[in-house]
Amino acid sequence: MTKAVDQTWATDPAQLIWVAAVMSAMVLYGLAHKKLREQGSTWPAHRTVSWFAGCLLVLVSVYGPLAQLAHHDFPVHMVVHVLLGMLAPLLLVLAAPVTLTLRALPHATARRLGRLLSGKAAGFVANPFVAAILNVGGLWLIYRSPLFVLMHHNLLVGAFIQLHVLLAGYLFSYAILGGPDPAPHRRSPGERAAVMVMAIAAHNILAKSLYAMPPAGLQVTDAQTGAQIMYYAGMPVEIALLIGLCLPWILGNRAKSHRRKTAGQL
Repeated sequence: MTKAVDQTWATDPAQLIWVAAVMSAMVLYGLAHKKLREQGSTWPAHRTVSWFAGCLLVLVSVYGPLAQLAHHDFPVHMVVHVLLGMLAPLLLVLAAPVTLTLRALPHATARRLGRLLSGKAAGFVANPFVAAILNVGGLWLIYRSPLFVLMHHNLLVGAFIQLHVLLAGYLFSYAILGGPDPAPHRRSPGERAAVMVMAIAAHNILAKSLYAMPPAGLQVTDAQTGAQIMYYAGMPVEIALLIGLCLPWILGNRAKSHRRKTAGQL
């Protein structure tokens, strides 16, 4: 890859802000969980584990040796892409942070937040078509424009791109799964499945294009290895999203079929 910025990741303000934000997210989630316990309510342990695992993946993706190496090594950069833009967002969505927040907040504040999440603006960005454009379309813009070189020469630009990749990945996972957080604007399973298939195709075509036509400044072998990581390492996350999308629909149909059979036997 092209020579990256000379500033060290250990003292760069943008990276330190990332660390502070991730640590704050972990602390706030823990405090909300604690408040529920004090109120005598329960919260699934697997959601807490999912949140902290997702936050740790974000942390190692944006700060530390792996993040620093990603500025110089394209295959490592693609490992970070899968962690930050695909796996971490899925884990964070599965942690249901909005549900936890609504349960921990005072009733009046929770109602105001609920109205905000039910508004037209939230419905627009939660549309799976919009989320897919922001997510996969954003990746095409990053890797097929001067942004790719710029993000490795300007740490502030790089931090904004990292933030976009994380948030767009989170929004896409939420829109496709339709939960577990409240989803007032949830689209049908068929629509979400169609968007998922198109997004997978666009993501895979991007990986193949990087393999065939490396971005400026990359060695061919590095570009090809990185493209293969993007293609194959991203596949398990895509499969997990498809399973998460289809499972409630399958279980719901089975439950309806069971109720009909039970009613017919009465």
